[in-house]
Amino acid sequence: MLEYVAIALLIALALVIALIAIGLGYLFGPRKQSEVKAQPYESGISPFGEGTRRMPVRFYLIAVLFILFDIEVVFFLPWAIVFRQLGLFGLVEMIVFIVILLVGYVYAWKKGALEWE
Repeated sequence: MLEYVAIALLIALALVIALIAIGLGYLFGPRKQSEVKAQPYESGISPFGEGTRRMPVRFYLIAVLFILFDIEVVFFLPWAIVFRQLGLFGLVEMIVFIVILLVGYVYAWKKGALEWE
């Protein structure tokens, strides 16, 4: 039970530090609103048009696909490290994994998810 006390103290300390940071920002932060502060800032360029434009779903779809395939590729490193110990079983399992990745990639490609217009 003593191990949990250390974890509880760590969580309590993190909460106290977070509350202090939020409180200091609230106390000493600027509160005066102005029209200039309300404008969106884009790399020093004067903003034009609406600040909130609709983004095509395609951007999000490509981002999700990138994250999905990127995370799955991370599994290659541990496999490569213990490749000799796994033997033929590890090779077959990795081939199955790669085939599943390729099926997903081909499906996304055929659906046009990777087309950039």
